[in-house]
Amino acid sequence: MKKLMNWTQQHWLKVALAGAAFAAAGTQVSAHHAFGAEFDPNRPLILRGPVVKVEWVNPHAWIHMEHTTDAGEKEVWMVEGGTPNTLLRRGLNKRSLMPGTMIIVDGYQSKDRSKRANGRDVTLQDGRKVFMGSSGTGAPRDGRDPTER
Repeated sequence: MKKLMNWTQQHWLKVALAGAAFAAAGTQVSAHHAFGAEFDPNRPLILRGPVVKVEWVNPHAWIHMEHTTDAGEKEVWMVEGGTPNTLLRRGLNKRSLMPGTMIIVDGYQSKDRSKRANGRDVTLQDGRKVFMGSSGTGAPRDGRDPTER
């Protein structure tokens, strides 16, 4: 039986694989999570204010917005939406969420009570309401998700 690789080739293959594993271990891994792992269905909220910036990243897009509290204090919130592709199919794009655009977000606060929320709906300046939230995975079954049955 003929050997496929000699000792030297095997050695360098092992070195290359170990190097690749080491390099991969140092990269940041972005994991998809269930709604129930991060957000509290018992903490609904409504945020009103201008868009500060939008991160069109997978697995979830993030809308950063400035909300003014009842006490008049300004807070910047991070609002999680669906995937960029899902939001595009629902009618949201980079032009509809430009910095300074006034929006209203109906959603749920994070379990750690930080200034993060999962957005269920976003209402745009023209009055259009777009479902932007998570479905299933612990998210409330509130009839807002058009795919709910």
